[in-house]
Amino acid sequence: PPGGRCEGGPGMAARALRALWALLAALRAGWCLLPQSGYLHPDEFFQAPEVMAGDILNLQVYYPWEFLSSSPCRTVVFPLMTSGVTYWVVKSLQQLDICSSCINSYTLLVCPRLLFTIFSFTLDYSVYRLAPFWGADPWKALVLLAGSYVTLVFYTRTFTNTLEGLLFALLMVLVSSRKSSGSSAEPTSSSLIGVITTAGFFNRPTFLAFALMPLLYWASLIVDSQKSIKTLINHFLKLILCACFTAIVFVTADTFYFTSVSLDNLYSTNKSSLIDVVAQLHEKMVVTPFNFLSYNLNPHNLALHGSHPRVTHFTVNGVMLFGILHILAIGAGFKMLRKYVHQLMVVRWCYRGPPGLLVHSEGSPTLLLFYFVPLAFLSLFSHQEPRFLIPLILPLVLFSASPNRAVKWKLLIVLFNLLGALLFGCLHQGGLIPSLFHLEQLIHSPAPSSHPRHYTLLFAHTYMPPRSLLNIKKTDMHVEVIDMAGSGQETLCQTVEQRASNFTCSNCHIFIIIPGTVRATITKCGVSFKNETLIFPHLSMEDPPQIPVLSSGNWRSQLGLYILELNR
Repeated sequence: PPGGRCEGGPGMAARALRALWALLAALRAGWCLLPQSGYLHPDEFFQAPEVMAGDILNLQVYYPWEFLSSSPCRTVVFPLMTSGVTYWVVKSLQQLDICSSCINSYTLLVCPRLLFTIFSFTLDYSVYRLAPFWGADPWKALVLLAGSYVTLVFYTRTFTNTLEGLLFALLMVLVSSRKSSGSSAEPTSSSLIGVITTAGFFNRPTFLAFALMPLLYWASLIVDSQKSIKTLINHFLKLILCACFTAIVFVTADTFYFTSVSLDNLYSTNKSSLIDVVAQLHEKMVVTPFNFLSYNLNPHNLALHGSHPRVTHFTVNGVMLFGILHILAIGAGFKMLRKYVHQLMVVRWCYRGPPGLLVHSEGSPTLLLFYFVPLAFLSLFSHQEPRFLIPLILPLVLFSASPNRAVKWKLLIVLFNLLGALLFGCLHQGGLIPSLFHLEQLIHSPAPSSHPRHYTLLFAHTYMPPRSLLNIKKTDMHVEVIDMAGSGQETLCQTVEQRASNFTCSNCHIFIIIPGTVRATITKCGVSFKNETLIFPHLSMEDPPQIPVLSSGNWRSQLGLYILELNR
């Protein structure tokens, strides 16, 4: 009616955003269960699931050097709490005959991922809690978060970077849990901040780069609001004591894991006293973050993993992960920096102190610092991978969903995330995991004869295959896995010909797993195949398909992974 209030507009928009978020949340969980076939990086397997599958399920696995007792650089606490717990549950279900075949390639892949997917909703909770504090629209921010392929793909994988992002989100919630108007901080905040900061440091020492701005923001608010020096000291003492206690827990767990120290053995050796036990534990003490830093601060070691220009995070990785949102944040950052420098000059001449950019600005300027300060610190290292930046999605979506910053470029954002989800969730090394599923079923199929079977699996020009997905017990010696990585034609042919000429049993099987883009290499090796299976799709960026070939009728072969069985 005339003069009446229109309630349909904002209300309808909010309901539509809620429905869209719910749909994207369901997609996140459902796609995890399908499962996603894309293989992002070997670390998603070899920093937790592969190690725990060997320790808890007694499967044949490949232990990365970081988890060897000679070079312990990764804490075992988080792998035990995530992949370890899921594998223990699956093992218990099978032992109790609740599920006779619980342990298979599907459950070995999906169970840890499902736990991480559940954990990923910590991000959604954090955005919903943080949006009002930082002046962002909650549901716009949630849709930006849930619709990002970084959330759909990276945050459903078993990366330490994923845990780093979740801990960063919790830390931001804690430091933003009060207004800066002067009300006292929550009594538990100091203790929890100390625990989370230390846990993040043990998970990945680079967490300090993400924690720096939240900690400075929290400290500045505490100092600004507290009138009593005693209360101020109490807050910092709580943080330090809880941080130290958490560090002791991590160091103790890692020491026992990597050195296999047993208190019973220590006591039984010459009836050692408690002082002797403590002394022996101190000698064997393992502090994984220090070993990690010692290794990664050596430029020669980083070069072994790949060296990149220092601007890679700013110019390539940020755009690759966040698209136009990263570019808009850079533009806004330059504008605010210019404005702040101008403001600083005015204040210097007209007033006594500098403008309060950090403490008294809950909005865009501080969120940009939360985004760009970690990015700048990570850019100091020469080894720069996109996944190192995934924790930054939280301040970025909060900044992008500010009411005074309308989310433009909607179509571009949607297309960008659809392309990213397709590329990294489906195509990128997308045939390797399905090929392991296929081989696991083949290996465990009933034998047609009484002769024992032996399988040789030769992987070439693929990412490192996680052996655990083959579901082979350590006591079983009938399966051999050879990872040829990116070996050249001469080395590859030499290995294939050697294996082909050394059939030692009547029931031996040799399989070569290789991308379609380099299949022609195998045909030059002078061997024949009796079976071949094409797994589609599979995109190898190390051996990409040629555009002219893609436009021909052979495109499916170029975007596939072959499982070739050698003829005798």
